[in-house]
Amino acid sequence: MLHLSWQKSSFSGAEGADNCLELASGVGDLRHLRESDDPDVIVTTTAARLRAFILGAKAGEFDHLI
Repeated sequence: MLHLSWQKSSFSGAEGADNCLELASGVGDLRHLRESDDPDVIVTTTAARLRAFILGAKAGEFDHLI
């Protein structure tokens, strides 16, 4: 199994908080995301698709879903 080095969001709050989004770079262009309170569930995408998702979220493209 591939060893991933997970990085927590700077917005996660206190050290050891269990409500954090974590990101890891994988092989090549792959990026992996998980929630710290459920680390066995990992979403894998490419850097370009992750960038497009983040830009869309910041622009409010998904606001109608909440």
